[in-house]
Amino acid sequence: MPHLPPGWRLEVHDALPSTATLLRSRAEAGEAAGLAILARRQTEGRGRSGRGWTSPAGNLYLSVLLRPATPARCSGQWGLLAGVALAETAAPRDPEPGALRLKWPNDLLRHGAKVAGILTEGALAPDAPPRMAWVAFGIGVNIAVAPSLPDRPTATLAVAETPEGFAARLIARIDHWARVQEEGGFAPIRAAWEARGPAAGQAIAVRDGAATLTGRFAGLAPDGGLLLDTDGGRRHILAGEVLDRPLAQTTG
Repeated sequence: MPHLPPGWRLEVHDALPSTATLLRSRAEAGEAAGLAILARRQTEGRGRSGRGWTSPAGNLYLSVLLRPATPARCSGQWGLLAGVALAETAAPRDPEPGALRLKWPNDLLRHGAKVAGILTEGALAPDAPPRMAWVAFGIGVNIAVAPSLPDRPTATLAVAETPEGFAARLIARIDHWARVQEEGGFAPIRAAWEARGPAAGQAIAVRDGAATLTGRFAGLAPDGGLLLDTDGGRRHILAGEVLDRPLAQTTG
């Protein structure tokens, strides 16, 4: 079993319907923070917005559980924390680490093609003011195979490693950044994400509900939202999706 930070446990399954579904059931049953569940194959994997997630053998399918002592208003920061940890896990073994970039809110790209995605879920504790009861990351990484997607290019990481080995290194970075969040708040994570995100002023398009907004990337807000400078002024987007298609083809 790979070495893990203190307090972490890694379960490895040959096959599961979904690591996220199993982890959610454990979280709701009161499982302590630090549980990670890895499946070598998934039969019912899912991505953001209910999309299916193809799960060929050799890739990483991992879900991890945290129980952060943070207010509910900070929930949007946690997926970005996982993104920073994921980029830092991949970069040291990539011959072109600069090819890796983060896409708000939940993808890792290599030369613009998707190599990994993060699905962040959680629940609130019955307290006032509301706080997080638990947060879970479902992380899929194309280590060996790049499944074809209809709406975006995909690629594999330039990392020759087993899913178990990659998972152990990723858990160590998640553990590190969770401690940073606990001790120093979101600001260090925000800076680390922006260093690997779009360039300031880069033209992007964002699907925000039924609307598509176009503008230029203006960084992250303190709550983890995306800041977009549009012709109508700066917009603060808490939930949405940065589109892959060229800006000139968008509307709105």
